[in-house]
Amino acid sequence: MTITTTIRRGGRRRGRAEGAGGGIAQPGWRQVTNPYAPMALFSRDEIEAIDATSMRILEELGIELMSPRACDVLERAGAQVDRATMTVRMDRALVAELVAKAPSEFTLTPCNPAHAVRIGGNSVVTTLVAGPPAVHDRIRGRRASNLADYRNFIRLTQSFNAVHMIGNQVAAPIEMPANNRHLDCYLANLTLSDRSFHCTSIGRGRALDGIEMMAISRGLTAEQMIGDPGVTTIISVNSPRRFDDAMADGLMTMAEYGQSVCVTPFTLMGAMTPVTLPAALAQQNAEALFGIALVQAIRSGCPVMYGAFTSNVDMKSGAPAFGTPENAKANIASGQLARRYGLPYRATPSNASNAADGQAVWETMMSLWGCVLGGANMLYHAAGWLEGGLCASYEKFVMDVEMLEMMFAFLEPTRVDADTLGFDAIARVAPGGHFFGDAHTMARYQTAFHAPLLSNWQNHEAWVAAGAEDATQRATKLWQTALDDYEEPAMDPAIREALDAHVARRKEEIGAGDP
Repeated sequence: MTITTTIRRGGRRRGRAEGAGGGIAQPGWRQVTNPYAPMALFSRDEIEAIDATSMRILEELGIELMSPRACDVLERAGAQVDRATMTVRMDRALVAELVAKAPSEFTLTPCNPAHAVRIGGNSVVTTLVAGPPAVHDRIRGRRASNLADYRNFIRLTQSFNAVHMIGNQVAAPIEMPANNRHLDCYLANLTLSDRSFHCTSIGRGRALDGIEMMAISRGLTAEQMIGDPGVTTIISVNSPRRFDDAMADGLMTMAEYGQSVCVTPFTLMGAMTPVTLPAALAQQNAEALFGIALVQAIRSGCPVMYGAFTSNVDMKSGAPAFGTPENAKANIASGQLARRYGLPYRATPSNASNAADGQAVWETMMSLWGCVLGGANMLYHAAGWLEGGLCASYEKFVMDVEMLEMMFAFLEPTRVDADTLGFDAIARVAPGGHFFGDAHTMARYQTAFHAPLLSNWQNHEAWVAAGAEDATQRATKLWQTALDDYEEPAMDPAIREALDAHVARRKEEIGAGDP
């Protein structure tokens, strides 16, 4: 097979929802919901035992909080602070009181209100992969992440309706200054896409820039977005039991402006937690609730998410493993814990494969099922994750879109009535006959079944005659087509000018030493 080396631009993408014959046919944008009752991995008594252990961790052991300002906030709320060790202990009554202030559902509204997303209840929202230091595609191979690839992934997110939001720096432009490259990423988010995004929250300045730039794109001030959030962030706990000062500052900034905060412990069984799942969940739970309590101590009612990222390590090498049975179980059980506190729930369909291959797919699907069965509201890193999160893959992005669309189709309720039961059709077809030409089939054949983006259902002879391309090769063609057909969303020139001015001003301030 010959692979083109041209990365194409321009044109117009048209989807199945528009009834167009060209471009990539796909379902239209929609708010996805999960109509099924979540699975329970543990009994109610077992969940209560995990909770009780979490409370012991918070009461007896405490959490190291490396931000004096955050320690002050929790001390005023009633926590015990050991200043010598920066350890904060909270009794279970205080934890329950603060966590109860968090809303069970909220909406994130970007510059295009049509792409607002509801988080909580039975909603399912997906995001682009976040944070990899490398990117890969079959044309140019593996390379360090950079701004050109970052922009391409934002274009791909805009091009596929299965990806609802942008994660944090999918391909961080490491060729640019570390202290201001977040500004170019935010600008790409807002000019190449019209969807909500994840703010970088390493310190106050990066978080506030994301808030202010989203506000500019909506024609608002940052203060006017309080109570009407447009962005979110992930606060990754340095498990075991440590919140660093930079992440705490980012958390506090987001909370001050009423923007969404997802607290996600990084809990790998055998490394960052004990090797058993109940112990890992108890520690995860303590760390997540601690961060959520801090958010509520800053701004009561601020939108939050209960984040879960519990998997295991390979005990032979110590390397992280994802998409394992233990990971899937953790995703299900974490949903039980989030619902116990009435909190929206974030999980991740992940994999540890080094290539966009069969392993990448089966591990992702295993983890994805755990997320869906666990009732996850946000599927973070849902498109493009490879190498355990160290690489953003163009081909894997397309494969993930295929898996997400399949899952969304599975989540569509099936109507049972006289029409769908089809008794008259069954009566019309004689024994041993077929239903291809029956009126019941002819009236529905175009929309009866999910139509895949990537799967190939030709027989072997037809597949060989068409070039015998495997799924990864077809994925290469699809992302190229998407970039070729991409159309930049419209933006008021005055808003674009204001965004450019913000970036220029902040780069000058940061260069002068303002963080």
